[in-house]
Amino acid sequence: MGYKVAVVGATGNVGREVLQIMAERDFPADEVVALASSRSVGREVSYGEDAVLKVQDLATFDFTGTDIVLSSPGAKVSSEFSPKAAAAGAVVVDNTSHFRMDPDVPLVVPEVNPDALAGYAKKNIIANPNCSTIQMVAALKPLHDLQPITRIVVSTYQSVSGAGKDGMDELFNQTRGIYANEPFHKYQEKFTKQMAFNVIPHIDKFMDDGSTKEEWKMVVETRKILDPDIQVHATCVRVPVFVGHAEAVNVEFEFPVTEEEARTALRNAPGVSVVDHRADEGYVTPVECAGEDAVYVSRIRKDPTVDHGLAMWVVSDNLRKGAALNTVQIAEELIRSYMQKAA
Repeated sequence: MGYKVAVVGATGNVGREVLQIMAERDFPADEVVALASSRSVGREVSYGEDAVLKVQDLATFDFTGTDIVLSSPGAKVSSEFSPKAAAAGAVVVDNTSHFRMDPDVPLVVPEVNPDALAGYAKKNIIANPNCSTIQMVAALKPLHDLQPITRIVVSTYQSVSGAGKDGMDELFNQTRGIYANEPFHKYQEKFTKQMAFNVIPHIDKFMDDGSTKEEWKMVVETRKILDPDIQVHATCVRVPVFVGHAEAVNVEFEFPVTEEEARTALRNAPGVSVVDHRADEGYVTPVECAGEDAVYVSRIRKDPTVDHGLAMWVVSDNLRKGAALNTVQIAEELIRSYMQKAA
């Protein structure tokens, strides 16, 4: 016996990816409903290779009888409709930032802290972390189990798909416009400066302490998921790449960890793939990770500037593991551990 699943934000980058991944992984759904705003009603979205779903109106949808909601519509929309779905009896896996730091809402990466799902019934909402946080904690969890991590310094190189379809369109149009000798500001809506052939150290809003909200998310989410005692400093940068986030991560441990110990722990970790050869092409870049499920770790080496330090390069497809795949994996773990239906 399967489940009734509603996918909210089904016409967006992440929503489409959720539907694709559900089909790829044979998610146990008897019925899948695609939901979006009224302007998308009637549009068709693919569910696997053969099935097509007609988009229904989120605003008028009755969630009664829905078992699971996989939601990626944006924080403002989610703040209204995720509680409505939860009140109707559905369990919501929310991919927006709105609920992540709510103490009654589990913030989950299944390979890292599946036990946190035990608290899902407090609000019937489970939060999916920020894309950059997900790939970093997936790589750091096996190392934190090896020896306690005390401090993390991370610089991110985040693709424009993290800003949605509009971000991808803006990079494409700006790039084409430069070759056509058009002014870049003709295609400047999503980013604060020229995105094509540039990097922008500004993702989300600036906060009072000079950090951006994206950087703040990485700090507080890492502590909630991994360990509240870890100190984290992040610098988040948007780069002219369509898909795939990369991170340069420096880690300080309480006790020594050798490079080989780290490689062994990472090779044995679920969802992590180590590609670390000290030679040309012996590392993974966003181009290679696009369309892949794994979090890739390369360039593992000693950081001699601190006691017990290691540095590494972490890359993952932000639309898959950083969003849609993690959302589906949360739902799978929820079913496996808490929602099994009788045959």
